[in-house]
Amino acid sequence: MRLFGFRKRGRGDGAVREWQRACERAIDELDLAAAARLEAGLAGLAPPDGDVEVEEEMLQALRDVVALERALAGAALPAIETTHRVAAGEACHYSAPVSMPDDPAQPTGRLLLTSGRAAFAGGARTPAMPWHALRQVVRNGRDLIFVRAGGGDEGIRFRCNSFSDAACGAALGRHLIRAARRPAADRDPL
Repeated sequence: MRLFGFRKRGRGDGAVREWQRACERAIDELDLAAAARLEAGLAGLAPPDGDVEVEEEMLQALRDVVALERALAGAALPAIETTHRVAAGEACHYSAPVSMPDDPAQPTGRLLLTSGRAAFAGGARTPAMPWHALRQVVRNGRDLIFVRAGGGDEGIRFRCNSFSDAACGAALGRHLIRAARRPAADRDPL
């Protein structure tokens, strides 16, 4: 875009889009080895003003979600201290600020992932989704989509403030859905 004789780099630049796609793939595949390659490639993308904030945030999300997945593989769920009423006395493993962009009121609040459910605290309605009633959690950029079991592809979308919040929320959600589907005798206490 040309304003007052200078060009500002847009997020639509081809090389930037390709770098972002590669980083999204690395996040989805939990490919920490790609982090060094992506970081080196980022140096070549930096415009004169050095504005690579989104890309640096994506790299951090890759590192964060890989570390979280390693902890989950070792049966170490994060523990978040909360007295929020939507946690209902359950162990809380995640708490992040989110909005609900598909709701006409677009409420903002907190998304909490507890041992028993995903719950939104904010706005007039407070959707709570027990893990056994969910089929999957899908991440798309900074969005988390909780897809209900047995109801087609209907889901509830939450927009996170960071790529790390979205990537880690999706990883925890998938882990908690799998845990809810295991027979009770095989479950580790959460």
